[in-house]
Amino acid sequence: MKSGPESNGEVQREGRVPLREVHEVFEQREDCARPLTASDVMEAVGCSRRTAHNKLNELVDRGVLRTRKVGSRSRVWWVPMETDDADGETADTERRRLIEDVDLPGTGKTLEARRDALQAAYDYLQEYPEAKKSDFLQDVYPDHPAEFETAEGWWNAIQPALADLPGVDPPEERGHIWHFLGG
Repeated sequence: MKSGPESNGEVQREGRVPLREVHEVFEQREDCARPLTASDVMEAVGCSRRTAHNKLNELVDRGVLRTRKVGSRSRVWWVPMETDDADGETADTERRRLIEDVDLPGTGKTLEARRDALQAAYDYLQEYPEAKKSDFLQDVYPDHPAEFETAEGWWNAIQPALADLPGVDPPEERGHIWHFLGG
């Protein structure tokens, strides 16, 4: 008989694990700065790995948690801490301003879509600090086409703007790796 978190009793519990219960795991830990793994959540709420991942990703989608890949198959989650800069602005407000100040083609809704695409590319590079052009085209462009008819047209507009953002180290030659250095 199968035992452990994916036994029949636990599989039945999957649909009944409220998001709040998963979020409370983060609130109740002793070290609030320590990111958690899906295994930590599985253990705390008594659910399967799939349920833990689904609930954690839903909390990320809602902006409650952030996540990052830390190995070829490992990922951690944490509660984001908004820090104020010297002017009292949050880091997110400062990032939005940076994106708004970038020169992208278009006006109105088109410009907003292109700013969103740039933000998505920037977020992607922060999550995957070593990425190739093909990674952006495969993982960012489909969800953020920004009214460009082709992936190449999208890249030609997004790439120079991305290169100007803080912490971005663009490749010196085409086809090489983009790096995020932080900042």
